[in-house]
Amino acid sequence: MNEAAAPAIDAQAALALIEPLTDLAIQAGTAILAVNRRAMSVEGKTDGSPVTEADLAADRIIAAGLEKLAPEIPTLSEERTHLAARPYTGSFFLIDPLDGTREFVAGRNEFTVNIALVTNGTPVLGIVGAPALGAVWRGVVGHGAERLLVTRDIHARSARAIHTRTHPGPGAPWIVAVSRSHRDERTEAFIAERPGAIRQILGSAIKFCRIAEGGADIYPRLSPTSEWDVAAGHAVVCAAGGKITDSKGAPLRFGEAHEGFLVPEFIAWGDPAAAGQ
Repeated sequence: MNEAAAPAIDAQAALALIEPLTDLAIQAGTAILAVNRRAMSVEGKTDGSPVTEADLAADRIIAAGLEKLAPEIPTLSEERTHLAARPYTGSFFLIDPLDGTREFVAGRNEFTVNIALVTNGTPVLGIVGAPALGAVWRGVVGHGAERLLVTRDIHARSARAIHTRTHPGPGAPWIVAVSRSHRDERTEAFIAERPGAIRQILGSAIKFCRIAEGGADIYPRLSPTSEWDVAAGHAVVCAAGGKITDSKGAPLRFGEAHEGFLVPEFIAWGDPAAAGQ
């Protein structure tokens, strides 16, 4: 279903969706791992980004699962933007079936399955699955976040609560999550303003997850990226106690009339009190 209007699902109601959505993310991850990276086909999209049969297999699983789970809630997926009917009101699912396709194609393990539930422009639930790492980060804003370790039995999971860390304060180095594949001058200048910054180079939405579990202080991206790359991580960081803003401190909005479904810029802060420093 891809209609612009849908019921508004708040964070409390979203709690009932967290387990079945986690199952979907894990199933999609299993399908990705089943693809032979050495033999798969890789095609280019109009924006130059790659798409593989693994992206499409994961998308099919998620689409079918969401249609059964919540057919009244529309879905915006990276692989089906031609079906999008924006602006979205109420709630909608925002999906990246395989975030970090470049990492996947290169044979690295830092790729993820991203599922977010957005209500009235704000992510309220996020799931980031890293199938090659056997991990899932998930959270519902206002109800906490956790990291799951996943075995081959998708129902055999161990979970621990996660929380962002308080920045140590003046003089302490910032631990900055940075992209392996994307660099830009504005982001580099932002990092340079924090002398002694320690860089953690990571792929895909795992950068958000490092913020959420207290392994990094900040993740700046001061160049455009797509909404589906951000929404699930946004929810996980905020559920874990962090904050995400643009460079002026304003909140991000999703599903509205942004050109090309782009987020112009963002900064993920582990410590909300440090935002703007």
